[in-house]
Amino acid sequence: MITSTRRVSPDKSEVRIAFSLDQDSELKDVEESAPSFPDLEHRLQPVSPCSSLRESVQVYRDHCRMAKEFHQVKQEISLLEDRKRELLAELVEDELVAVETACLEDEFRVLSEENVTLLNVHTERAQQLETLSSANRNQTSQDSSST
Repeated sequence: MITSTRRVSPDKSEVRIAFSLDQDSELKDVEESAPSFPDLEHRLQPVSPCSSLRESVQVYRDHCRMAKEFHQVKQEISLLEDRKRELLAELVEDELVAVETACLEDEFRVLSEENVTLLNVHTERAQQLETLSSANRNQTSQDSSST
């Protein structure tokens, strides 16, 4: 590519002119870096551009850019699907833990109620024992005082 800058007259600004002697140079650059897109169906693969048409080269570049974006999006989707599977596995595990926790809470409630019942029975029996011991002492004192 050749670039030239000229001042047409002293009172006018510079004019820059650029042109290429080799029209195929852009095409060669594009074809040398022709990427492969294994994610795309064969019918969607970018087709080499027509070297004589600048629009064809531009369409090819746009197509390659979109194919790269497609590849990136596909990779992101894959990563997000993996993360979704991980989160679902964690959710299942959390649900199992929640069920186990609910069972343990129920068991704790039942055992707590049983504990209260046993403490009440123990208190009643201790009072009965005290009452019987007291009555037995009174009976023994009365027997010893009458003899």
